[in-house]
Amino acid sequence: MTLLDENFLLSNQWAQKIYQHAKNMPIIDYHCHLSPKEIYENKHYKNLARVWINDGSAGDHYKWRLMRANGVPESLITGDGDDFKKVEAFAETMENAIGNPLYEWTQLELKRYFGFEKPFTKGNAREVWDKANALLATDDFRPRQLLQRMNVKVVCTTDDPASDLKYHQLLKAEEAENGFKVLPAMRPDAAFNIRATTFAQYMATLGEAADVEIKNFTDLKQAFDRRYAYFAELGGKLSDHGINTFHFVPANEEEVDAILAKGFANEELTDHEVDIYLTALIEELMRLNKKYGWTMQFHGNVVRNANKQLFDQVGPDVGGDSIGTQADFAAEIMKLLQTMQAEGNIPKLILYSLNPNDWMQLASGMGDFYGDGIDEHAMKQKLQLGCAWWFNDTRRGMHMQLEMMAENSLLPNFVGMLTDSRSFLSYSRHEYFRRVLCNYLGELVENGQAPADEEYMGKIAARISYTNAHDYFQFGEVATKD
Repeated sequence: MTLLDENFLLSNQWAQKIYQHAKNMPIIDYHCHLSPKEIYENKHYKNLARVWINDGSAGDHYKWRLMRANGVPESLITGDGDDFKKVEAFAETMENAIGNPLYEWTQLELKRYFGFEKPFTKGNAREVWDKANALLATDDFRPRQLLQRMNVKVVCTTDDPASDLKYHQLLKAEEAENGFKVLPAMRPDAAFNIRATTFAQYMATLGEAADVEIKNFTDLKQAFDRRYAYFAELGGKLSDHGINTFHFVPANEEEVDAILAKGFANEELTDHEVDIYLTALIEELMRLNKKYGWTMQFHGNVVRNANKQLFDQVGPDVGGDSIGTQADFAAEIMKLLQTMQAEGNIPKLILYSLNPNDWMQLASGMGDFYGDGIDEHAMKQKLQLGCAWWFNDTRRGMHMQLEMMAENSLLPNFVGMLTDSRSFLSYSRHEYFRRVLCNYLGELVENGQAPADEEYMGKIAARISYTNAHDYFQFGEVATKD
């Protein structure tokens, strides 16, 4: 078998048959970190390093972690070192990355975008550099064209609630020409970080964007309501919430106001007080997601910025994060769901944990809250176990998540893959996921656990690859030219 041949990851004949039904489906990327400004400006990339390794503050921290592990100096990772030497250092890193998904993603990106099929090594880094740079200089390899090349129909970016969404407004006017939607997805992490020295300043910024002077929790709720309405005007359908740890501690609004006042004054807050504030805010955001018909995403159980020196020198989201160890994370989420179910305010919800030890509890626990009590009009698969995320974004992790979703719920209703990426070259990861998915479905057929019916199984693969996300999020069709 050759590297990344046509049956890559497809270990049986049924997997190979089923994959034919999934491989050409369009892509809905319902969570990523691409820049709407970059999409709108649609500028040529200077060279391969700028689109692949690091372009200013943006880059791929998956690559950065492995490069550091391989002894690459920071100047050739996030720094201002020579761009070719960055690519060469990454190539040398990949020579040692056998078995890591990044090795396979890298080879897929080189093959699908640049037509380079040989194993990527330091010895051929110059050949890759020259070939990729020649293509990047053409109009077919600018950001919009890269999205079109991979048949991307929807991109949901990650946006602060105070953002003016300027580039989303501009892109909305060009949707028909582009052939894809770029929609805002709200990420209110700055509002969660009540201990930050910049918290009061951020609340003033959020209040200004919402035309509300935020002095208490009632004001904060009003501000968020207005921002949800504004995002919705531009096609917003999702919110995303990085809850690194979570403890459900309900309290009355007077208690929340007192804690909020301490946050404004940058006074020291106890863990218990922070938990009260976060619980109240998350509950309110769940109500707003339900009110506006959005999907809410919880990304949880994460250790952020563990390397303080790296954080101080380079910043957040640069490869200094790891899997969280909160043992009762899923149990605390279940307490939240019980309370919100009682008031009828569980929105469409996708639950992710970076710690796979939580997955069974989340997968089984969400089954307790399907529907809306005894509502006859409850929607299909309202709660979802999120796809294998971040450090679990591997063949083994994907297989485990698919198996867990199937065993605890209804896998054919699953909304599938997202990129969670800052790179326009990352869409081959959808191919990777689809191959793992089809291999799992093929194994079920081979084991006699699913019918030997290509049309039936192929339809399931196509649904998980695209159709379910299209129907679940209700993004609508891309407008066409008159």
